Amino acid sequence: MSLTPSNRTATATGRSLARRWLYLLPAVYVTYSLAYLDRANYGFGAAAGLAATLHISSAQSALLGSLFFFGYFLFQIPGISYAQRHSASRLIFYSLLVWGMLAAMTGVVRSFWLLALDRMLLGVAESLIFPAMLLLLTRWFTRAERSRANTLLILGNPTTVLWMSAITGYLIHAVGWQMTFVLEGLPSVAWAFAWRVLVRDRPEDAPWMATEATEQLNQQLLAEQSVLPAIRGFARALLLPRVQLLTVVYFCWSAGLYGFVIWLPTIIRAGSTVGIEATGLLSAVPYLLSVLLMLLAATISDRTQRRSAIIWPSLLASGVALLGSFYAAPHSFWMAYGCLILAGGLMYAPYGPFFALIPELVPRNVTAQVLALVNSAGALGAFAGAGLVGWLQGRTGSSQAGFLLMAIALMASGVMMLFSPEATRTTPGHQAVAGTVPQSALQEN
Repeated sequence: MSLTPSNRTATATGRSLARRWLYLLPAVYVTYSLAYLDRANYGFGAAAGLAATLHISSAQSALLGSLFFFGYFLFQIPGISYAQRHSASRLIFYSLLVWGMLAAMTGVVRSFWLLALDRMLLGVAESLIFPAMLLLLTRWFTRAERSRANTLLILGNPTTVLWMSAITGYLIHAVGWQMTFVLEGLPSVAWAFAWRVLVRDRPEDAPWMATEATEQLNQQLLAEQSVLPAIRGFARALLLPRVQLLTVVYFCWSAGLYGFVIWLPTIIRAGSTVGIEATGLLSAVPYLLSVLLMLLAATISDRTQRRSAIIWPSLLASGVALLGSFYAAPHSFWMAYGCLILAGGLMYAPYGPFFALIPELVPRNVTAQVLALVNSAGALGAFAGAGLVGWLQGRTGSSQAGFLLMAIALMASGVMMLFSPEATRTTPGHQAVAGTVPQSALQEN
């Protein structure tokens, strides 16, 4: 049976919209994977003897681990303001070039203070990536798709740590930790040029998007704005209790999560008798579980259109699992390690729903800045978590105090998330009437 012209148009539109998942998201995923590689491999350098090689103290090593997040905090909001007014894809291109070179220099620099400066500047370069890519996704995916789209972006985090954990130990064993940093930093420079070719800021700029598909997507995105309250500017958004609450939640969440990410290899090696190669393999297992739980949480979140109800139980349970590891560590390494696997999976699970919630609570004229604000708070939390866990590890000679700190931070974030509102649901009537969108919600600049 032949298709009518309207059916053919609908089919072509559907195929064009499907290309977003095939063209845009793989590029976004690879970019964030490279960013996370150059962020998280410091823990392996520390476990492989970075402090001994450079003749620095454990406190200085902990400072190097946390300085990245201080730099990551500094330029979030100025960077996202540039991305919103000019070009997110261009900003990401230049960031890839800069951070790739800085990451490679981590294995070359021998002076502690130069290395400290390098790690902080690496954080500055990478700070521009995540909010800019979240901003891109708000222009390309609707509310019913956004948790899954965010999750496919953020999967670059645990999947990168998964394969990095599996091979970095062997790479360090083969060429040393210095050359490992160089070999894992240079791919970002090469990928920058692929990113420039593949990614456009908006659907109407992409040659592979049909005009009808672009119009349909933009109309639906505009309609979704009609249920949001008008907010005149970022300063007003700062005063919203829901924005302040999400900021504090993400601070505590990141304090627990990045203490876990940065120091997990050191914790495993200190608590067991395995070598650096086996340490890498053991460090990879929690991230395998996290990939599965992230996909599950995102799918449920988009189908039910509920975000907070998925986020808070995951965070609270991850803190409880870390608390279990705290109590088990003196008695059984493998029992404590089992709790670490569960904690690692659960603390990653709600990422997609969390960053899908923010554009559903504030209009798009302030979405980018609010995303950057929340992510900045996460950077400060990561700075505090990575620094304190490393300091406690060096001061006590045990991972127990670090477990307790991470557990408290994650449980606090889960309890606070209980009080976060669910977004107002978009009704079919709203989707059909784009003309009712408040003007303040239509102005991005």
